[in-house]
Amino acid sequence: MFTSREIFSSADVWRLARKRLPWMVYDYIDGAAGEETGKAINRKAIQNLRLQPRILVNVTKRDIGVDVFNHQARVPFGVSPMGMCNLSTPGADLLLARKAAEFKTPVGVSTVASTSLEKMIEVADGHAWFQLYFSGDGSGTRKLIERAAISGYETLVFTLDVPEVGRRPRELRRGFKMPFKIGLSQFIDFALHPRWSISTLLNGRPKMANFTDPGNSFDRTESRAAANWDDLKRIRDDWKGKLVIKGVLSCEDAVRIKDEGVDAIQVSSHGGRQLDSAPPPIQALRDIRYALGESFPIFYDSGLRSGEDIIKAYAMGADFVFFGRAMLLAMAANGEKGLTQFWNVLSNETSLTLAQIGRTSMNKLGETLVTN
Repeated sequence: MFTSREIFSSADVWRLARKRLPWMVYDYIDGAAGEETGKAINRKAIQNLRLQPRILVNVTKRDIGVDVFNHQARVPFGVSPMGMCNLSTPGADLLLARKAAEFKTPVGVSTVASTSLEKMIEVADGHAWFQLYFSGDGSGTRKLIERAAISGYETLVFTLDVPEVGRRPRELRRGFKMPFKIGLSQFIDFALHPRWSISTLLNGRPKMANFTDPGNSFDRTESRAAANWDDLKRIRDDWKGKLVIKGVLSCEDAVRIKDEGVDAIQVSSHGGRQLDSAPPPIQALRDIRYALGESFPIFYDSGLRSGEDIIKAYAMGADFVFFGRAMLLAMAANGEKGLTQFWNVLSNETSLTLAQIGRTSMNKLGETLVTN
């Protein structure tokens, strides 16, 4: 039976989350850099891609599973690393980890996750990738790498598109800071959203769980501008598992990253949260695929909201895709039930789209599939 909190599409996710979340938290999750034109332009670029329907193809049996780093994921998407997920709903990190374990798909574990990296890989049954920020002189970065290795992580995602934290006016207007600093406007905001506020109060204020020990802290606004190619080489030498570089939009950078012995790149604009004038990453994806050839692994995130979007990203050259804020907002909308509903929406839409275009698997979708 239909209820107002049931999720049938990403539009429902955004509508319901906006009702439940305090304005400060919603604008932190949904906001983007500058005037947010970069975020909007990328969405438009994805929407403008067309898929060619085909008929009289037997598409009775369809498989949306995908091989990623020699492991068969049951769905063609994973979860991007996101900081402070528990702002969306208590226990959000662990809800995502359980989905990763169930569908054998990677969940990104942020440096600034709300749950410790050790707990996340345990709950995800090994299907977790640790995301790393370079910070300070690199000493803290090396300690996190050591912790990830000891905990059993096999894949490290090195995020490099945040030399300085992007200026996000919606977030700034709301006075968002971690930890929270409660003024009059925030107090009123929380009071007007009692369901979120009470559940958060009962479960404890979200915190950066990888930095709870005395003397071990992380400043999300700290400059990371000192990172350079030598740092990448050192991390490549230190990390013996798979290494993914996230936040790539330049073909020139992509080629050099490949030459440095990295295992994969992730084309991303950080969800439009860094540079408002960046090119649409969905278009950069196609150019980078051409520059790197067909065999080098390329992952993608930014602006995806549906199963058709997933198909489009694969057709443009992605080997695997990740969802970020849409997952957070689905949990904000209705907790674990909201996440499950949206997860199923994505899976079903992907399978139905394959049927419409006369395909039975996620393989070779770029063959004359997308037209502008």
